[in-house]
Amino acid sequence: MEEWREEMATIKDIAEMAGVSITTVSRILNNDSSLSTTMETKQKVIDAAKKLNYKKVGRSTKATFRLGIVQWFSAEQELQDTYYLSVRNGIEDFCIKNCIQIVRAFKTDVNYMDYLENINGLICIGKFSKKEVKELKRISKNIVFLDMPVADYSVTSFTLDFEYAVNKAMSYLTKLGHTKIGFLGGREILDSDEVFDDERIKEYVKYCSEHGLDYDKYLKEGQYSIESGYSMMSEFIQSEDMPTAVFAASDYIAFGAMKAIKENGLKIPEDISVIGFDDAQICNYTTPTLTTIHAPAYDMGQYGANFLFGATNCSITTPLNVKMPCELVERESCGPVKNKESR
Repeated sequence: MEEWREEMATIKDIAEMAGVSITTVSRILNNDSSLSTTMETKQKVIDAAKKLNYKKVGRSTKATFRLGIVQWFSAEQELQDTYYLSVRNGIEDFCIKNCIQIVRAFKTDVNYMDYLENINGLICIGKFSKKEVKELKRISKNIVFLDMPVADYSVTSFTLDFEYAVNKAMSYLTKLGHTKIGFLGGREILDSDEVFDDERIKEYVKYCSEHGLDYDKYLKEGQYSIESGYSMMSEFIQSEDMPTAVFAASDYIAFGAMKAIKENGLKIPEDISVIGFDDAQICNYTTPTLTTIHAPAYDMGQYGANFLFGATNCSITTPLNVKMPCELVERESCGPVKNKESR
């Protein structure tokens, strides 16, 4: 069993810097799984050990695993839509539990790739252009993309099963009697004005075509924001043929749509049903509570970090392309169609 011992510092020094007991430091640095403590405490101890140049040695010396995380959203955007924040939290919690050093970078940072030097593995969260994918692959051969299908079987990717998710949402609405179902989507623009096609739109159109539902006048694309959801829903309300249900590509788009519906004197779900996508925690506190598709964002982060770390330690080079299932979470924002859609 490997043990921690000092070079320039002692466990006591680390304990004093982190503000915890010597026993807690020892158990954390030796990755004692029976220890019950917060992630914040573990990170404080690990940071103090690094700062004091404390090295892990034993029968065999292993270099500290440095995992790079690059996020395509800015820190501010993460707070506006917490989906990608949940993905990153999943990665970082896994790293803290396994004493993995984290190197963070946001694509909005100036020269963000410079932060990712001398890493043992790289996880890329979100959407990246073809040019960026090539550049990121040059930084590390051990690379995983989360929430982005990559048309390159030399890298591993974890994505959501949008076909399954859209079919779940649409089937649920049609069983409630809805045939006029609107879709509120978002457009994601990458570098060099490269547009990322949302697979949910393709699956929505496919479902409507296969079930004889009109979709041309019920499909809208804006941005992934509350403001855009409000604007798109307002356009529907002002139209001559308003849908009786809307399926939003994100919860935050749905929140904006719900605001527009209420401001126009309509009731949810009596006049119009609403389904979101992601299952943000706030869905439990809207009025009415929001029916949505649960996207396992946190688990995606955990899986991505676990795969990269494990594959590196075991010298596994075969990549994986994984689609994770998304489940419908029924709450209060959907109901049977009103008067057989006679409006």
